[in-house]
Amino acid sequence: MLAKTDDDRRIRVGLFRKVVASPEIGALVGAAVVFIFFSLISPDVFPNIVGLSRVLDPAATLGIMAVAVGLLMIGGEFDLSSGVMTGTTGLLVGLLAVHAGVNLWVAIVISFAFAMLVGFVNGYMVVKTKLPSFIITLATFFVFRGVNVGVTRLVTNQVRVAGIDTIPGFELARTLFDTEFQFAGATFRTSLIWWIVIALIASWILLRTKVGSWIFAVGGNPDAARASGVPVKAVKIGLFMTTAGAAWLVGMMTAFRLRSALSSQGVGQEFVFIIAAVIGGCRLTGGYGSVIGASIGAMIFGITRVGITFAGWDTDWFFSFLGIMLLVAVLLNTYTQKKAAEVHTPKAPPEPEPVRSHPESPS
Repeated sequence: MLAKTDDDRRIRVGLFRKVVASPEIGALVGAAVVFIFFSLISPDVFPNIVGLSRVLDPAATLGIMAVAVGLLMIGGEFDLSSGVMTGTTGLLVGLLAVHAGVNLWVAIVISFAFAMLVGFVNGYMVVKTKLPSFIITLATFFVFRGVNVGVTRLVTNQVRVAGIDTIPGFELARTLFDTEFQFAGATFRTSLIWWIVIALIASWILLRTKVGSWIFAVGGNPDAARASGVPVKAVKIGLFMTTAGAAWLVGMMTAFRLRSALSSQGVGQEFVFIIAAVIGGCRLTGGYGSVIGASIGAMIFGITRVGITFAGWDTDWFFSFLGIMLLVAVLLNTYTQKKAAEVHTPKAPPEPEPVRSHPESPS
């Protein structure tokens, strides 16, 4: 048997390090472990196509937001208003269409324009004031949390807008944004299709285009990126608008699925979006991450949520599990970043041994 050469060992170690250094690997392993765990606990209802459809139901809308929030985090920023914006956009459509008599599709377009405006303002405030995005978007969160309740109660005398399903055009809008379809004997929702398409497009942009390189550069070192000609301000503002657009889409899905809009919709979900992105390998300090990993993080959320229900456990434990997963994900991300640095940092060549002089032989 031939002995393994040093080159063979170097190739194998290099491949292992590259796999471990992938930002998605931690989330992928975590998803597999969680899926196997709940499959063993609930073997009759979990590991089948029906169980998968139930997992993908909550994972889809969360995945859409996790992709957008993941891009923003790779760009080095946070958006704590992303959760409440899903409720605000749904309420705006309901108030305009049901109580102001605006055409439903016009109301949808107005809601989208409003979301884009909020995203632009958030981004503009961050790049102009130099304040942390945590502070800017936290202020936006509290503003809209109060406005959602105050305006809704003022107009409807309650905290929700009902009757969206009575507006002409509702069925077509519901078909577009979030309806059911059958596949292999199980019921899925069109939000799953939205999620897959958005994740693939976002991943292509991040990994195969100049804009994706800009996002990594802006999140890693904005000063160096600016010196290299990267439009840092435009990239950051665009990322905030992308997150707001994703929140609008999820807001439409939720409103048309529930046939109403709640003033409390989305409150607190911004932390779940961030957790999904972090579990998926996005670094809290920016410049590193993956939207596919963020989608896998959303899958872990769906598996856990449905698995706890199938197992008959108290659902209050779900949030404890999220906290544990967040801590484990941060530790894994630190490890993978270290391995990634080892992969991309070339080793210095060994120094040549000094030539030793031989003493002259006696004549």
